[in-house]
Amino acid sequence: MNIAELIAASRKIVIKIGSNTLAKPDGTVNTDFMDEFAAQCADLIAKSKQVVVVSSGAQVAGMSTLNRWTRKKDIHYRQALCAIGQVELMHQWRTSFFKQGLHIGQLLLTKEDFNDSYRTLNMRNTLFTLVDEGVIPVINENDSICVEEIRIGDNDNLSALTAELWAADLLILCSDIDGVYTANPKEEPDAELIQIVTDIHDLKNRISIGSANAFGTGGMATKLQAAEKVTGCGIPMILTNGGTPRILEKLAFGSAAATLFCV
Repeated sequence: MNIAELIAASRKIVIKIGSNTLAKPDGTVNTDFMDEFAAQCADLIAKSKQVVVVSSGAQVAGMSTLNRWTRKKDIHYRQALCAIGQVELMHQWRTSFFKQGLHIGQLLLTKEDFNDSYRTLNMRNTLFTLVDEGVIPVINENDSICVEEIRIGDNDNLSALTAELWAADLLILCSDIDGVYTANPKEEPDAELIQIVTDIHDLKNRISIGSANAFGTGGMATKLQAAEKVTGCGIPMILTNGGTPRILEKLAFGSAAATLFCV
């Protein structure tokens, strides 16, 4: 099954948006992207799809709002920035989806939530209720209160845990790269895009993973971790470049560059 056929066959879709996708080159929030993304989600819903969004970007939004803290590295300032930015981020998602006649609901989670069976049950119930009522759940890690012991650490893995929790049919990671390459294409011009992955362990032995990007906490390593999680649960994953105009639409038509992780 190719990507277009997979999207056509999938009803429950989790879509993760990375910080670099949400940020403009100057570090401010890309509201035009958010409007376009919301419109594409509305198109999916009109085709009887259900959508859950995992959105990074609280710290980026915080820096956009209160840039006097931009250069501060202290963890307390970073957590405070996330507290400020999460409000701004959700305001913009609310605005973007409201233009499509859709409402959103916020879930801020930690690793502890996924490790506690009672919380997990309540998370599932909330997710199913929101989606069944036509509301878009927007999920992020609760960065303002997280310490190392309870952090998931990146939204790639958070989106994988969410897909598993919701029993999704498909996970789409929208990053700042078209997919998995044989090496970092920003450093190696001859790197080749790997379009289909059937064996993640073998893939790790064949590629150069590299490090995290400028705004995000992840990198290719966390994306492969997410792929391992979901494919192990029978959920395929697509990694693609969220900065590509109308990316969800192009994926649905099979015209976007991407890597498909098969189950």
